[in-house]
Amino acid sequence: MLTLISGAQRFLPQARGVGDLLIGGGKVLAVADAELATAALPSVDCIDGRGKLLLPGLVDVLTHPCGGGGEGGFANRTDEIRTETFVRAGVTAPVGALGTDSLGRSLEVLYGKVMALRASGLKAFMYSGAYRVPPPTLTGDVARDLYLVDPVIGIGEVAVSDHRGSQPSAEELRRLAAETQLGGILVGAGGTVLVHVGDGDDRLRLLREAIEHSELPARVLFPTHVNRSTALLDEAAEWTLVGGFVDITVSTTPELIAAGDIEAFDALRRLVEAGASPSQITCSSDAGGSLPLYVDGQLKGLTAAEPSVLLGLLMQLHRQDSDLFPLALAAMTVNPAAALGLAGLGQLEVGADADFILVDGDSGIVTDVCCSGRWLLRDGSVCSV
Repeated sequence: MLTLISGAQRFLPQARGVGDLLIGGGKVLAVADAELATAALPSVDCIDGRGKLLLPGLVDVLTHPCGGGGEGGFANRTDEIRTETFVRAGVTAPVGALGTDSLGRSLEVLYGKVMALRASGLKAFMYSGAYRVPPPTLTGDVARDLYLVDPVIGIGEVAVSDHRGSQPSAEELRRLAAETQLGGILVGAGGTVLVHVGDGDDRLRLLREAIEHSELPARVLFPTHVNRSTALLDEAAEWTLVGGFVDITVSTTPELIAAGDIEAFDALRRLVEAGASPSQITCSSDAGGSLPLYVDGQLKGLTAAEPSVLLGLLMQLHRQDSDLFPLALAAMTVNPAAALGLAGLGQLEVGADADFILVDGDSGIVTDVCCSGRWLLRDGSVCSV
């Protein structure tokens, strides 16, 4: 059956104004600024998009779908993320990572969760590895993981400038980047090392040293959490100018902001003002990652980051800063797809996969989600996920 979405305010992610979108066979068949004539078409399912925003499905480059945390003991581990949570957040392509704990949670557990998300209709992917170097792998070899294990598109999060990491040298990071790029080249997708940047004074120094005097492009090393400080943001802006991508973490807490974190709204603005390349900026949720809760300076527990923060930021910008909205939307759709070598994701054009969401323009609530033409959410109700 063909499906026509009519009268929605369309961002593909480029603004296209009010118009129609026709899908069929899991693909975008037509993008029309005027009303499409459907009388001659058989079996057309018509959806009234008036008052709604039509956006590409969000690509979230850092999530912890099988849970995160664990610092401070087993009681501080966060829970798995349900498929419905991603769907209602408008995330159609979550990318999973282990993070700090690759002992209590394994890559096999992450793989199983990612495959479950795929079976439910999402375009889920994963990173092999974790904070540690040498990284844990599924096959015993970094490049082989990318080459043989379908959902694996890179290595991450590899920790630098953080006391919880294994303190890799520039040479070790360079070798890891080379092996990861090789795997991506051979399979024709992925090939990126997602680098967790802590709050240490080294910031991006190790990344710069790793690509100096090598044949590696900067884009192979993809730093996340670059909004930890203004100094790190300024270095991140410079990283985009040599061809690298940088990732802003949207999830935060008042305590982290007091310690120096810059909210995503302000981080986007600062990157632009610092001259960063807009097409090299991404935003992720760190969903499932642990956020500390302090009372009178004492750690009282952890809450888990949610994927819904991405849409929350988008709607905030849509209402308050229309100049930044297109940048933020690109940072959650076409830019992350480019950063991870996932061709065809994050944009709605004729021939592309029908991955899109409809968002109520007033409430900011996702009402409909479609992934490769499969409905995961219709009129606010989950469709067998």
